[in-house]
Amino acid sequence: MSLLMMEPPIESASRERRTDRDHDLLDALRRREPAAAEDLVNRYGERAYRLASGITGNGQDAEEVVQDAFWTVVRKIDSFRGEAAFGSWLYRIVANAAYQKRRGRQSRQHDISLDEVLPRFDERGRHAAPVTDWSAGTADPSTQAELRTALIAAIDELPAAYRAVLVLRDVEGRSTVEIAEMLGLSIAVVKTRAHRARLFLRKRLGEHMTIIDATALRAGVS
Repeated sequence: MSLLMMEPPIESASRERRTDRDHDLLDALRRREPAAAEDLVNRYGERAYRLASGITGNGQDAEEVVQDAFWTVVRKIDSFRGEAAFGSWLYRIVANAAYQKRRGRQSRQHDISLDEVLPRFDERGRHAAPVTDWSAGTADPSTQAELRTALIAAIDELPAAYRAVLVLRDVEGRSTVEIAEMLGLSIAVVKTRAHRARLFLRKRLGEHMTIIDATALRAGVS
């Protein structure tokens, strides 16, 4: 997963194509065809689950969220007016359901404040502490495996609002405009959350690489 993805060009034509792609599914849902719900799951189930899991941080909760959200889509399909792409409308429903599920459980006691762990900057916007470049040490396959595990753990530490943006942006590859539309946020807020989430992940991976280097050094000495 790239944490430094370039912003793709936003074209209205691409949104039109996504809407057109779902035209058959929309017609089937509106006609209440028996196979429409299954087609909905086949087309959007996996991506909806990733979004729900990113917000709730819990696989079982994510499954329940997707089931509830898809049932809402089936029941309220006549309320979809096409102002946005069908996928964006569906993701908004999934995200809202996931946030509601998470608030109801209040089970993630290890949520953190990013302000407590983000890198510190001076008045000129530069890092207040030295920044170690550990990228050269990632060529080792065993190190890469450890970093993947550390990355997953770091993503899980993110507050739900930041984790949702990161999943949509860097995993799903959604544009800033699409994410703002899906989550009901401003473009500025989406950019800020994505940036802060990436900073946090880099800091956590840097800390992990420091531990790996220290362990390797001790092993070499002994």
